[in-house]
Amino acid sequence: MEEKLQAIKEEALEQLKQAESLDRLNEIRVSFLGKKGQLTALLKSMKDVAPEDRPAFGQMVNNTRTQIEEVLEETKKRLEKAALDERLKTEVLDVTLPAKKSLIGHRHPNTIAREEVERIFIGMGYEVVEGPEVEYDLYNFEKLNIPANHPAKDEQDTFYINKEIVLRTQTSPVQARIMEQGKLPIRVIAPGRVFRSDEVDATHSPSFHQIEGLVVDKNITFADLKGTLEQFARELFGENTRTKFRPHHFPFTEPSAEVDVSCFKCGGKGCRFCKGSGWIEILGCGMVHPHVFEMCGIDPKEYTGFAFGVGLERIALLKYEIDDMRLLYENDVRFLKQF
Repeated sequence: MEEKLQAIKEEALEQLKQAESLDRLNEIRVSFLGKKGQLTALLKSMKDVAPEDRPAFGQMVNNTRTQIEEVLEETKKRLEKAALDERLKTEVLDVTLPAKKSLIGHRHPNTIAREEVERIFIGMGYEVVEGPEVEYDLYNFEKLNIPANHPAKDEQDTFYINKEIVLRTQTSPVQARIMEQGKLPIRVIAPGRVFRSDEVDATHSPSFHQIEGLVVDKNITFADLKGTLEQFARELFGENTRTKFRPHHFPFTEPSAEVDVSCFKCGGKGCRFCKGSGWIEILGCGMVHPHVFEMCGIDPKEYTGFAFGVGLERIALLKYEIDDMRLLYENDVRFLKQF
């Protein structure tokens, strides 16, 4: 894998060196960094790397991507300057004509936040997986230890298509699907859109996004969960960020906890942003319930694991200090162009 990664980097840098046009530069970018590019394809083969080597390999892929992107940007500036110089030599410009303003789009705040979270966990050896948004009740509830009479199954909270099919209320069903495959150990994150029958206000929406994490292996403990989330919080909010775990209840984990981070605005002293407490709640987590393991075909006496879930919009709201979730969906250019 390391030799293949090195070969991809050398090939990309060589092609960039020989690029003579912006169209060719874009072809190179898509070929190596696009959704079906060589580097992306290599990243998807993370499952073939030994678990103990995944963190190092993920970091190498990130470093390679950064190097290619830097050379891409340098080459783009060089080609744009050369194209401008050529135009100035051949064209006659009428400086009295009114100027035309070019409006260039960019990534949405949610996309920026999601890519940042993915970068952090890929660097720790995690694989990014996906699952269906239209889900069976079996996976959305029953396999997650949520029986038929559980309040979470009330139609006030869930969009039902029919008795057996729902719009998923969480990304946790992806965990059940991954565990059912029986390919152990498991270390994945699952970002995606979820749906709940909520009224629209500053902090709620009937459609939003979550990022679910799952680790399953032998001898996994709550200490592993704490260490993982502490590292995640430091990389996302700053090196001095502290975490606090509070007991909680989730049907699919036991024990369960809510996780707070020290306020990155006031350093934990208390301010308007953290409502004077010095702490901000960011996610829920816990050790995978043994009954969930049993329903997914994993022996709970041999394997343990942990799971966590964080709202993507919550990360975007906190990281960019946005006080109304609705701003993310109104497509007001005056708001979006700030990012």
